[in-house]
Amino acid sequence: MLETHDPLAGTLLDDAPCGFVAFADDGTIRVVNATLLEMLGYSREELAGRHFESVLTVGARIFYQTHFFPLLRLHGHAEEIFLILRARDGSDVGTLVNAIRRERDGEWRTECVLLRIVERRKFEDALLRAKKEAEAANAALLESQHQLQEQAVELEAQATELEAQGEELRTINDELMERGADLEEARAAADKANHAKSEFLATMSHELRTPLNAIAGYVQILELGVHGPLTPAQRETLGRIERSERHLLRLINDVLNLARIEAGRVEYRIERIPVSELVEAVLPMVEPQMAARRLRSEVTVPSSLTVQADREKTEQIVLNLLSNAAKFTPSDGCVRVVASLDDDPSRVAVRVEDTGIGIAPEKLASVFEPFVQVDSSSARRAQGTGLGLSISRDLARGMKGDLTAESVVDVGSTFTLLLPTG
Repeated sequence: MLETHDPLAGTLLDDAPCGFVAFADDGTIRVVNATLLEMLGYSREELAGRHFESVLTVGARIFYQTHFFPLLRLHGHAEEIFLILRARDGSDVGTLVNAIRRERDGEWRTECVLLRIVERRKFEDALLRAKKEAEAANAALLESQHQLQEQAVELEAQATELEAQGEELRTINDELMERGADLEEARAAADKANHAKSEFLATMSHELRTPLNAIAGYVQILELGVHGPLTPAQRETLGRIERSERHLLRLINDVLNLARIEAGRVEYRIERIPVSELVEAVLPMVEPQMAARRLRSEVTVPSSLTVQADREKTEQIVLNLLSNAAKFTPSDGCVRVVASLDDDPSRVAVRVEDTGIGIAPEKLASVFEPFVQVDSSSARRAQGTGLGLSISRDLARGMKGDLTAESVVDVGSTFTLLLPTG
């Protein structure tokens, strides 16, 4: 039982700001003050005759048996020993214990002063967490160092590989430089050959036109009856000769124009020209061809619309477009000439539309190439060199314009001449 007759038990001892407990060597609690009772949540009666170890946690109980009590028996005192007590509600109460063992009333007792500590426990817990975090961070750092070492080895291997690739690229670059020099020489040779070709075509065209003009002159002399009257059969033969001469002359003129363009010998006399005048000047030249095929012509050209262009070359382009439209449009079809401002207001668009056979999509992109025919078969309907569209586009671009084409097979084609506005 607790000693209740101790005058200190109910006076100063109970009012002390720290806990106090005294127990015999067998662990039986003899004295306990009110502060400790309140700290643990017990009454005096509940602790009567109990062993001191009953208010200790399992870990504190082992520490009491192996260290704390043997220390007291050896030295008679212990200072600042940390013990965790178990409260009545099962919670832990951390305390700092100062104890002394001495003989009192014929028995050996251990008297303990217990100071409850809260902040220190928090600090120790925080220190423990910090220690664990530091250990984890150190482990992560070691892992990072290991990874960095592996990456360093990998980067070194990549650097070696890049160096080898760089050497290979330098070798390839040297080869390309050599090939570039060879290609430059080949290009110069090709330019020289092309210039020679253009000179040859120009010379041959002039040489061929001279006898053709002579043939035309002799045909006219015969038709006039200078050498006597002609029979109907002879006149028909002379007509065929004259038509063949004109056709051959057109072909030679196309070749001559191409040679001039390629040689850079084309000169442009740019002036302000009403589009309606251009169309009115060209349309009569193709009306016989259109009448022979029973083709309708429709013209929609505002009288106020003008272009900055070379009159002769622009008429040549429009004539070529109308001739092609007439050649490739079946009988009873229609050829339209429509002029308007382009989507770009700095240009005028002159469109020649037909209801002809059209051009296949795979051939549309090549119609402006020299010597290309839409129908390349030996039985094609229209004859020619395939130079008209190529020359027309080059002339349009020489006047800071362009020539484009749109077409749908069996529906018709639209060729658009773009020229700067006047």
